[in-house]
Amino acid sequence: MLVVVSPAKKLDFESECSHTEQTEPAFIKKTNTLSKELRKLTTPDIGKLMKLSLPLSELNFKRFQNFKQTYNPTTSKQAVFAFNGDTYTGLDIKSFNKTDLKNAQQRLRILSGLYGILKPMDLIQAYRLEMGTKFTFSTFKNLYDYWKEDVTTEVNKDLKKHKYLVNCASNEYFGVIDQSKLAGEIITPVFKELRNGEYKIISFSAKRARGMMARYIIQNKVKTIDDIKNFDLDNYKFNEKLSDNNELVFTR
Repeated sequence: MLVVVSPAKKLDFESECSHTEQTEPAFIKKTNTLSKELRKLTTPDIGKLMKLSLPLSELNFKRFQNFKQTYNPTTSKQAVFAFNGDTYTGLDIKSFNKTDLKNAQQRLRILSGLYGILKPMDLIQAYRLEMGTKFTFSTFKNLYDYWKEDVTTEVNKDLKKHKYLVNCASNEYFGVIDQSKLAGEIITPVFKELRNGEYKIISFSAKRARGMMARYIIQNKVKTIDDIKNFDLDNYKFNEKLSDNNELVFTR
């Protein structure tokens, strides 16, 4: 199974990464082209475009201005170790052994507004650019327009080795994949909690659970839908009544 997740706004470029494997993003040339366009933005432009506070606007202005077109060991880090949000708390990459990391490189993909799609060990620089950002440039209406064909093609290359694509990404990011052209079956895990007598999606819990599901699939080398249904981390259990063939609901 191939798993896709979203990136995270929160980054960690300060802590050391002892894992030595480093790979290059598949679409680094397109990333460099996009970074050149982003460097044209002023601090107020960035704030307005991304709805950011002044300090965050200034930070991301500096990031775009300092973006290197070639690899720089002082400013780059493997993607799976650089992202640090709720999904990555659930993924808990620091607990992976060498075999787990090798499996992750084969089974896990990270969707990205700046890089399109990333393998875990692809080197990235600090950035913020959500896929849903309404950034218009050249002949492109937005980032979906810029990335959709290439990302879908890359996912299909990976699906030659996998029957299923497990969607552990947000709707915003999964929307960059053209589902009508996918060469595999999509499975979407959904995580809900019982609140006031009703099962509801709690955002930060669901994000963390999607990371845990990705970890579960990677570490257990999950191959079948029945194997996914056995997921039971953090007190979640498969809820057959709320599920259908492609949307698997887990509740707690």
